[in-house]
Amino acid sequence: MFTGIVEELGEVVSVENLGDSSLFRLRGPIVTEDAKHGDSIAVNGVCLTVVTTAGGEFTADVMAESLKRSSLGALVPGSRVNLERPMALGGRLGGHLVQGHVDGTGTVLERIPGEHWEIVKIGLPAGLARYVVDKGSITVDGISLTVVEAGDDFFTVSLIPTTLELTTLGIKQPGDLVNLEVDVLAKYVERLLGGGAGAGAAGGPVA
Repeated sequence: MFTGIVEELGEVVSVENLGDSSLFRLRGPIVTEDAKHGDSIAVNGVCLTVVTTAGGEFTADVMAESLKRSSLGALVPGSRVNLERPMALGGRLGGHLVQGHVDGTGTVLERIPGEHWEIVKIGLPAGLARYVVDKGSITVDGISLTVVEAGDDFFTVSLIPTTLELTTLGIKQPGDLVNLEVDVLAKYVERLLGGGAGAGAAGGPVA
């Protein structure tokens, strides 16, 4: 479980194509300080399992499903990535509850600069808009953000200078893909009320 508060702006060192998967080597001196084999690290919001660590770098296997459902497949050596270690029990929940399970990808549509912040408009894939509400939480490339405006096929977020400086959202341009994870609580509520996929499998939809 993560909080969506990015700890470090890391970098892709290498990507080895293994056919139905890829082996990523990433540089992140902060997140690897106490990392060991089997630990989890969120990379642009995707929960990956550490295989090896050495010299401030770690490797992780990325399966075909993760490559298909996220923007990780577009990363190349030199790409910058947002890195976060899992939340420690008893620690502060600075953002919101984030699983690191990407629901889909969105596209940066527009950047609107302000005096001390920047508004970014992001396109929503079909099926995710119902989980996004004004002033609700959403995770974009692993960053916990508050929705400013929720449209039928887009949403906007307001980025403070710290977010622009310390995460990949400072360099994303219109047309770039971003990983999206909606609030899991909204999906549970939908399922319990009978509106989720497969809701009628056990006893039929709730009226």
